[in-house]
Amino acid sequence: MIKINIVAVGRLKEKFWEEGVKEYTKWLEKYCECRVIEIPDGRSPEAEGIEIKKKLSGCVVACDVQGKLISSEDLAELIDKKASAGKSELTFLIGGSEGLSADIKSLAEEKISFGRVTFPHRMMRVILCEQIYRAFTILHHTPYHK
Repeated sequence: MIKINIVAVGRLKEKFWEEGVKEYTKWLEKYCECRVIEIPDGRSPEAEGIEIKKKLSGCVVACDVQGKLISSEDLAELIDKKASAGKSELTFLIGGSEGLSADIKSLAEEKISFGRVTFPHRMMRVILCEQIYRAFTILHHTPYHK
């Protein structure tokens, strides 16, 4: 079973964000092992990057507004290609309010974007969890994706 890590800067302080992430990670249990790892925020992207580096494993995918613009189907294909290439672990990165440091971005095998708009990093965690869930439903031909 593939392992998905989401390394995200900041704590989810609002209950609604926390509940959204919990719901999607629960739904993901039938497709993968998914865990969310929080990195303390409030510092510079470079300082956050030091902590992020300690959590990197497997294929690293950075969420970055300047990354490759992808669709839900593209994300499903990315996950499928990495798994087919023997990469059983993917680590997705979400930076803090100032984004990821250039150093951390340079370590990413893939840089992806879900649009050219900027999302709050706490909201991005819910969006990423939903998109990973959607990707697995696409890959398993289940009726969630429309």
